[in-house]
Amino acid sequence: MDRRAAARRRSGPVPTVRVWDRFVRFFHWSLVASFFGAWLSRDDLRNLHEWLGWLALGLVAARIVWGFVGRGAARFDHFVPRPATLRAYLLAMRRGREPRHLGHNPAAAVMILFLLAAVVGIGGTGWMMTLDRWWGVEWVEELHEGLVELTLIAVAVHVAAAVFESWRHRENLILAMFTGRKRAGPEAADPAASDRT
Repeated sequence: MDRRAAARRRSGPVPTVRVWDRFVRFFHWSLVASFFGAWLSRDDLRNLHEWLGWLALGLVAARIVWGFVGRGAARFDHFVPRPATLRAYLLAMRRGREPRHLGHNPAAAVMILFLLAAVVGIGGTGWMMTLDRWWGVEWVEELHEGLVELTLIAVAVHVAAAVFESWRHRENLILAMFTGRKRAGPEAADPAASDRT
């Protein structure tokens, strides 16, 4: 057993802070379910596919609103990085010295913005295909399918990065998206939420 694990055992439970509120967690897992449900129903269950697409669009719209009116790590002004911040983070990451972030790190924030935009693009092109004007128009269908494929790749990168960061910082980020809590600590690069345990 390494020294850190032994020290943690002796010092008792690790204090945590609430980072992700209920809405953010509900949004995250509902979007996962609606996106993959729509993807799985794309060929045989057209009505379900469309309904799940509308649900995904509604979730993204609600998340955008919450990004302005929510609190803490849910707010866009809390996690959307400036270009210089993103560049510095990526350089630190290349050297293996990226700081731990309580909320989203700058690279994850860019991925989140991309995924939100991609879902809007997928939903928008899906809606276009239901209209007489765009029904059967090849470029709309190809754009819709291309955005889905690009999003699947981005989701795979997102999950791989969450697993890597969990290992790198010894913190289960996937569990944190269920519980809303992350380990408190002085190494956190952004301000902690006020709700400590």
